[in-house]
Amino acid sequence: MFLEPVQYVLGALSGGVVGLSLGMFGGGGSILAVPLLVYLVGVPSAHLAIGTSAVSVAANAMTGLATHARKGTVKWRCAGIYSVAGVLGAFFGSSLGKAVDGRHLLLLFAVLMLVVGGLMFRRRHQAGDPDAACTRDNATKVMGFGGGTGLLSGFFGIGGGFLIVPGLVASTGMPMINAIGSSLVAVAAFGLTTAVSYALSGLVDWPLAFVFITGGIFGGAAGSRAALNLQKRKGALNVLFALMIVAVAGYMMWQNLLA
Repeated sequence: MFLEPVQYVLGALSGGVVGLSLGMFGGGGSILAVPLLVYLVGVPSAHLAIGTSAVSVAANAMTGLATHARKGTVKWRCAGIYSVAGVLGAFFGSSLGKAVDGRHLLLLFAVLMLVVGGLMFRRRHQAGDPDAACTRDNATKVMGFGGGTGLLSGFFGIGGGFLIVPGLVASTGMPMINAIGSSLVAVAAFGLTTAVSYALSGLVDWPLAFVFITGGIFGGAAGSRAALNLQKRKGALNVLFALMIVAVAGYMMWQNLLA
């Protein structure tokens, strides 16, 4: 499939927005990428948009991860346990997602986003424990959250950061900034798993993915710096993330109901 030149320009700009979100919130990549590809860039198939976004979000997550790793906000053991558990769930979830009608998939996606946005807003005043770690005592809980997040991530074709961040906070009690940095490991892992599944089915637009990733590199660097500044304001990251999720979910539901 070949798009018009202006669509690739819009793809690069969309990638910058997604990279900014990933760097700032450790998630939100695909909840922005999928609607941007469908409604702004004009990708004609929801499944093609999902597959392309999975490739792009995984690559952009790695850019944000590099910045967070340099600042020491990544809890690597927790990220590793969560990611390994989630990859298997993402594989099965992506297989199920391809069997569901694309428009219905986007509507279900929007409903889930509203639920998570509400939960994030409720937790806005919880600072978390900076010394939180993954041990034998909570490993099962972390793996359970990771597996469940991976399943939903694959089903909806998303990197899963907006599920991973609250999942890490709930299963370990770590602060938001550490959950953001650590989540990018899982976002990249989940995204790659979903991307492979969709790519094998021919549901990735590679030129569009390339320009999307290029824009995301610049956005990701800016977003990571913003997150490190926002962590000094109690609850600011939680509130902004929740508001972003609710806004995009509302727009997606409106578009689907009009259709």
